[in-house]
Amino acid sequence: MTKSYPPIDILRAIIVGSALLSSRKEEINRLNVFPVPDGDTGTNMSLTLESVVGNLQALPADASAADMRRAIVTGALMGARGNSGVITSQILRGLCEGVEDADAFTTETIARAFERAVEVAFQAVRKPVEGTILTVLLDSSKAAVRASEEELDTDAALDAIVEEAYASVQRTPDFLPILKENNVVDAGGFGLAILFDGISSALQGKSSAGEGIAIGGGAPKVEIEQIDDWEGSEFRYCNEFLVDSDELDPAEALDFLATMGDCELCVGAAPKFKVHVHSNHPDQVLKYFLDRGQVSEVFIHNMDLQSQERAKKISSETGGASADGASEPEEAKPLGFVAVAVGAGNAAILKSLGVDVVVSGGQTMNPSTKDLLEAIERVPAERVIVLPNNSNIIMAAGSACELADKPCAVVPTRSLPQSFAALFAVDPDASLDENVEAMTDAASEVKTGEITTAIKNSRDAHKNRIKKGDVIGIVDGSIEVVGKSVDEVAMGLLEAMDAEDADTLTLLGGEDYSSDELAELVIAIEAAYPELEIDPQQGEQPLYPLILSVE
Repeated sequence: MTKSYPPIDILRAIIVGSALLSSRKEEINRLNVFPVPDGDTGTNMSLTLESVVGNLQALPADASAADMRRAIVTGALMGARGNSGVITSQILRGLCEGVEDADAFTTETIARAFERAVEVAFQAVRKPVEGTILTVLLDSSKAAVRASEEELDTDAALDAIVEEAYASVQRTPDFLPILKENNVVDAGGFGLAILFDGISSALQGKSSAGEGIAIGGGAPKVEIEQIDDWEGSEFRYCNEFLVDSDELDPAEALDFLATMGDCELCVGAAPKFKVHVHSNHPDQVLKYFLDRGQVSEVFIHNMDLQSQERAKKISSETGGASADGASEPEEAKPLGFVAVAVGAGNAAILKSLGVDVVVSGGQTMNPSTKDLLEAIERVPAERVIVLPNNSNIIMAAGSACELADKPCAVVPTRSLPQSFAALFAVDPDASLDENVEAMTDAASEVKTGEITTAIKNSRDAHKNRIKKGDVIGIVDGSIEVVGKSVDEVAMGLLEAMDAEDADTLTLLGGEDYSSDELAELVIAIEAAYPELEIDPQQGEQPLYPLILSVE
């Protein structure tokens, strides 16, 4: 007879899996294809699972299987950090949804759970990239389905899934050239394989999870995040609406939306979904969803007209911010803002531009969905816009907005300078959606450069060697300049960023870059670019002695 596992065993196994993932996080974080001092995937995934464990441990002794599933889903969503954490939360949500009607954990229910996890996780990412965590999940799901079809014992099925997960990780360099160039594997997928391994080993009473597993030609590295949700659109109309339906297939809906335009999104679970797409045919988009359910809260915006009509203005009111960045209790204003930043100087700049709550975080520590949700709730405004200021925080910000009790939206800023430009585009009299469009458009005009020190040997975007300790200059995610000093690299970055064609330059000095050093750099830049208007500020951010942007 095939062995099955009761819910309490699954709970204990998840706790073990989380502990195993946490024990390996530094191994992932310190071996990064991108040679900057950022802790990303390992930290984000482990923190997401630790939030799940916290929820599970808070359950009463007589908690039902349904209570456990809710604790897992809620804990994962609220604790999700970064893209890898949010995707992990969706995988866990799918696994839970796949066993809702199951009495026990068997080979058949495992297969159903994995199939549902694939559906939910792929819905969360509108442009899936092969060779990442989603590929490992898909391959693991196929192994689970094969095990069910072959009627394998539950333990044998678990072993097959784990084996295939690690094998899939080894294949990731075949899909992502940058992984192959560095002789490494994808860390998001590797983290997922470790999690599956820990859960499987705990269920079977094994104590050697992950031992003896050979991964590629080198140590696993941090995932190459290639999720870009806000590219410039060739389509005119921005369509957003809610759909109430018990029959909508999100995967089929995404396929349809891809034929209608770009920036397609269909998230949620029956009976409520949120749809977003840029398209030239909003009538056809609406008809598709009207044929499958009820549509409400429809917003269709002409992005060309909005771009032409938006008014740029400076918001100089601080709103009576308290020491923690939140405004004192007062009558709710129409529109408020939450922004993510690190450094006292950067926080002060954001507050001077009208930000109500500044959440501490950035490259080295991504705030969780819970952190952002709590910040949204502290803003004394009827509507709130969140500025994540980092590509790895955008998904968590989106999750927080979905959970908020007030209308909330994300302007997907990837750097502090982008948020400054976005805040100049605010129109207090415009709607939430109009402001999001205007602010997103303003942010897209900003080129951002960052200067830091390499923590390992690597190569830049032009295949030139980088030695540990070199000063490196990064332009919108690509290492473009390598040198021996901050000033040398800064001048190289300005050339790479076409500063001669720009009107303004913003400089944010880090905590290890003095005011005198910043002043000397300004003199050098003025000599090289006499027509450029320069705005130097002390941002006081760690790790990055200089952040600069041109518009």
